[in-house]
Amino acid sequence: MCAWAVTDSITVQIAGKPATFPWRTPVDAESKFVRMRIEADPRLAAAAGGAARYFADAAGLEGPAISGWQTAVVEACKEAFANLTREHPRLDVSFTRLADRLEVSLSQEGETAPAVGFDSLIGSAPRIADASGKTPSGSPVLRGVDRVQYESKDGTAVTRLTKYIAPTTPRC
Repeated sequence: MCAWAVTDSITVQIAGKPATFPWRTPVDAESKFVRMRIEADPRLAAAAGGAARYFADAAGLEGPAISGWQTAVVEACKEAFANLTREHPRLDVSFTRLADRLEVSLSQEGETAPAVGFDSLIGSAPRIADASGKTPSGSPVLRGVDRVQYESKDGTAVTRLTKYIAPTTPRC
């Protein structure tokens, strides 16, 4: 035999607040910012290049542009490793995807020299024109980059590499 009791509806207080169901907040499924802190190891520079490749592919860049961007980031990291010291042995690499561009910031404490040396910016290798008559950049860093910026603030040197992209719908 079953018996039923009449009950009233009550609200139970949990930790001093009424229990509620939170609405789901939509978030982007795609990363727009990644930060790595790496030591002077070429394998870690390659990992930074892999992250750069992912960001470029997700932004809709095509094969040669992706490869150039990846090579530029790897070479910039390797050049920055030369400026690391025993007191400051790590390089901060930040990847940011904005609507119109990709940015990679290389930050290092202590040394106030750019991560990409001036010899790379000027292009110390001799330049030879190709079949189309164009003279390629002498630096692997500059071939895949549209803009290089450098700033020093409070004992931290920051070199920013920028690749401009056409605003598109991101790939999944």
